[in-house]
Amino acid sequence: MRIFLTGATGFIGTAVAAQLIAAGYQVIGLARSQQGAAALSAAGVEAHFGDLADPDSLRSGAALSDGVIHTAFNHDFSTFLANCETDRRVIEAMAGALKGTQRPLIITSAVGLGSSGQNVLAVENHFNAEHQNPRKASELAGINALKEGVNVSVIRLSQVHNPLKQGLITPLIEIARQKGFSAFIEDGQNCWSAVHLSDAALLYVLALEKNSPGSRYHAVAEEGITMRKIAETIGYILNVPAISIDAAKAAEHFGWMSKFVAQDMSASSAITQQQLKWQPQGPDLIGDLKQVRIHTR
Repeated sequence: MRIFLTGATGFIGTAVAAQLIAAGYQVIGLARSQQGAAALSAAGVEAHFGDLADPDSLRSGAALSDGVIHTAFNHDFSTFLANCETDRRVIEAMAGALKGTQRPLIITSAVGLGSSGQNVLAVENHFNAEHQNPRKASELAGINALKEGVNVSVIRLSQVHNPLKQGLITPLIEIARQKGFSAFIEDGQNCWSAVHLSDAALLYVLALEKNSPGSRYHAVAEEGITMRKIAETIGYILNVPAISIDAAKAAEHFGWMSKFVAQDMSASSAITQQQLKWQPQGPDLIGDLKQVRIHTR
């Protein structure tokens, strides 16, 4: 079975490709350059040249496959709204190539979209179309494709981590390094959910094999770690103080990250674990963050 994988050279996609190959799949990875193609080849992945801005290349990659896993996303948050709209068009292009078949299309979203409001635990069987996160464009595109008969399912990601990267926490480390202290807002009791990279990658493979159209799965091993705890751990690894700041000062301190830092992104994966028999085994977020200290010395 040949799987077309977008983001195959990225943080999550690289791990997904390895899991797919280990499970016996042939992987076709989207490559934007010869350098990317070489990296894919070295990993045992067949390169398909294309770009997220080139819908024809996406349609042809999907047409060559028996299924699609879409992990690619432009994480330049200075253009986040535009990036979310690009993702919508990417999903529409690949869904168009799969229309009229039962070949699966697995897309990627964020766990926050399963929450009905601030400080409400996100769950798989809820989609908040009114959520302020523009990443909802991805799920709306998936819903439209599902209505047209495309076999779509969704993986919602929490903070995906290993000792080298930790999702949105990685830029928080850099902000703390620049400012000389690690900040949290008010009492810092809003929470972020998290999952180890290896567990998230396995979830994509399990969702592919389950092949259940319209399903949503949460890549969540830890339902919620307080922002205060995260900030204190960042302070530990950088040897700087962790300090509470007023909400009014958040935008000045965190910049584009301020809206994320203020959010509660706690989430459950109870339904996912039950439906896919998925049992996260990787290290926890704080343990991986403490390992960062080795790399900062």
